[in-house]
Amino acid sequence: MRIIAPSYVIETPLGPHILETIEQAGRTCYKSEDKITPESSVAFVRMLIKRGHHAMIEHGESIAVRFVCDRGISHEVVRHRLFSLAQESTRYCNYSEEKFDEQITVIDISPFCNSEVLDIWLEAVAASEVFYFRMIEAGAKAQIARSVLMNSLKTEIVVRGNPREWRHFFSLRADKAAHPQMRQLACPLLVEFRNSVPVLFDDVGNPNCEEEPCSSPA
Repeated sequence: MRIIAPSYVIETPLGPHILETIEQAGRTCYKSEDKITPESSVAFVRMLIKRGHHAMIEHGESIAVRFVCDRGISHEVVRHRLFSLAQESTRYCNYSEEKFDEQITVIDISPFCNSEVLDIWLEAVAASEVFYFRMIEAGAKAQIARSVLMNSLKTEIVVRGNPREWRHFFSLRADKAAHPQMRQLACPLLVEFRNSVPVLFDDVGNPNCEEEPCSSPA
């Protein structure tokens, strides 16, 4: 059994070009394309957000992020139905195969529990791996053996959506009330979005995300 930290990779370029695309579409409504300058997109998008014209934000380029997290956290991610999603399948992935190093991989929970709780968790995930492989050895297909795997099992999920849906994601998942393992990913990701795309993500999620304890991105 392998224990790893959660991580993410931003798979599409972030930058001011996203604001420029939104401005190009949004100015159609006002027929003010003649006012576009190399610097005008920031103020224009700020105006859209202030006025609640969030439909215009959907015109920004689709942004894809690959999360490495546990199955429980992935269940929260897939609640965002406007995202396009592609997830590692426990039905088709047989963790007894060599490409998985013949072991299961789980996401570390040690930042969120004391030593006694951690020992109990380690015992539980180790037992889960034992029973999974026993079922495989007894002839069960992966899609049946997966029934004994835990929410701690590592999964990869590619999440793609327009900037409006990412704003919704951060408003819920980078908030102080979110699950701590969700914030562990969402907060540093939001900081990167804020730094790369000014204005568009400044007003969503925890304003102090930089202070959240988190893992480094992959």
